[in-house]
Amino acid sequence: MGLHGTEIGIVAAYLIATFGLALYLGRRGAERDSVAGYFLAGRALPWYLIGLSFYASNMSGASFVGLVGAAYGQGLSVFHYEWTAALVLVVFAVFILPVFLRRRLFTVPEYLEHRFDRRARTTYSVFTLLTLLFIDMAGALYAGAVVVSTGLPFLDLWTACILISICTGLYTIFGGLRTVVITDTLQSCVLIAGAAVVAGYGLWQVGGWNALLSQLDERHAQLFPAVDDQALPWPGIFGIVILGLYYWTFNQYFVQRALAARSLDDGRKGALFAGFLKLFNLFLMIVPGLVAVALYPALDSPDKAFPTLTFELLPAGFRGIVLAAMLAAIMSSLDSALNAASALTTMDLARVAWPRLSERALFALGRVVTGAFMVVAALYAPLIGSFGSLFEYFQSTLAYLVPPFVGVYLAGLFSARPTRASAFWTLVLVEPIALLAFFGNEFAGLGAGLGLPDIHFTYAAMGLLVLTLVLIFTISLVQQTVAPAVDEGTVFFVRDLAPTRSAPGGSMWTDYRILAGLLLGCTAGLLVWLSAY
Repeated sequence: MGLHGTEIGIVAAYLIATFGLALYLGRRGAERDSVAGYFLAGRALPWYLIGLSFYASNMSGASFVGLVGAAYGQGLSVFHYEWTAALVLVVFAVFILPVFLRRRLFTVPEYLEHRFDRRARTTYSVFTLLTLLFIDMAGALYAGAVVVSTGLPFLDLWTACILISICTGLYTIFGGLRTVVITDTLQSCVLIAGAAVVAGYGLWQVGGWNALLSQLDERHAQLFPAVDDQALPWPGIFGIVILGLYYWTFNQYFVQRALAARSLDDGRKGALFAGFLKLFNLFLMIVPGLVAVALYPALDSPDKAFPTLTFELLPAGFRGIVLAAMLAAIMSSLDSALNAASALTTMDLARVAWPRLSERALFALGRVVTGAFMVVAALYAPLIGSFGSLFEYFQSTLAYLVPPFVGVYLAGLFSARPTRASAFWTLVLVEPIALLAFFGNEFAGLGAGLGLPDIHFTYAAMGLLVLTLVLIFTISLVQQTVAPAVDEGTVFFVRDLAPTRSAPGGSMWTDYRILAGLLLGCTAGLLVWLSAY
């Protein structure tokens, strides 16, 4: 399963090209830019860079290793995690981004201070930093290490994690968001090509799409599983939407690109472009998992599906391209997480605590934080193997922890009724309940011990969101007589739906509303087509 010399050369050439481009871009402007230049690329990103960077950052270990592994273990129903992203990105582009850009935010948690108070902002900033470190960064490193150590058997997981983190961390430290986004664009092209090679060659080996479906059992070929399905009951799709709202619309990891848009129009089109790209993951990510079921039905771990396809199925020569694509995905997601963590620490915590810090000091602090996170993530990442499936690790953890924050954001964005103090007190009450439910249900098995039925993590996400919304409006009702007025600029208005044109006289296709409708139509058509099998 090891790589040949030519394939190692392909991977080395890709790494050298990426690192050289990053250093070149970093030297051209990062040192001279303002803080907005370093963390938000001067608020000048066009729509196509935003969309490609959104997509490339998402194609992390949860995709190449975790999502392919989930398709291997659960079947076609895993596609619900992909098409719901397109739906959520429409919601983000149409309803949420106008409010964020109107406030000219540096970070997503900053919105909570504008709409509620500083306590809510700090709470979410710390939570986001922890998820970036122990979920996004560590998960990306673990996935990369699994594949690299498979192709290069002389490297163990720890060594592979350290090498990947050093390569990615160095150019992220010196380049800022502008470098991250441009390298993401290059990496998105490489990873799409690599994923297409695996999917296309795998389909050819099994005889095509129809032949593949005929070799699968009913569970793997089913798009909408039964209500009692252990992997994903179909009502749980609503829980997936909740996870998607956090992941794509309230997460600094992704939204930082949209905050850096040169206009609202570019931000909206970039988000919708990413939504269209997500639909192609049916072929790029789900199909390889199903191919692995047909060709290698007895793997001891779902996370080995993608490495096995790469190193056993593909002919010599192609493996170097796919491994380069895998590294592109890992580095793209890791650099995004590192840059987001640096921005949160610097702008949400340090600048608030010490408002007199100079820009030079903020730059230095941001880079030190990036290096520190890089080291901690590399040391923690190998421990993820003890959690079982990487995809399960991502989804089940977030399903309990993020719904309270999603509920607070939704209530604040779409209603003026929640008072300023209501968000903090709601989080103080609900988040401990979420943590107890997570450890009790997912680890201790308390529900089973008490004779209660198992609660799927998607159902838990829905229940926690409802609890959050009930509490925030109840607390606000009690506080309304003494609550200060809400800033109207932090709430969505119908007038925000008005189209914006980058240039006068544009065609109908420049109207984001038409693009959003087209994306929803393509998504619905794809689901109808899949449901027919």
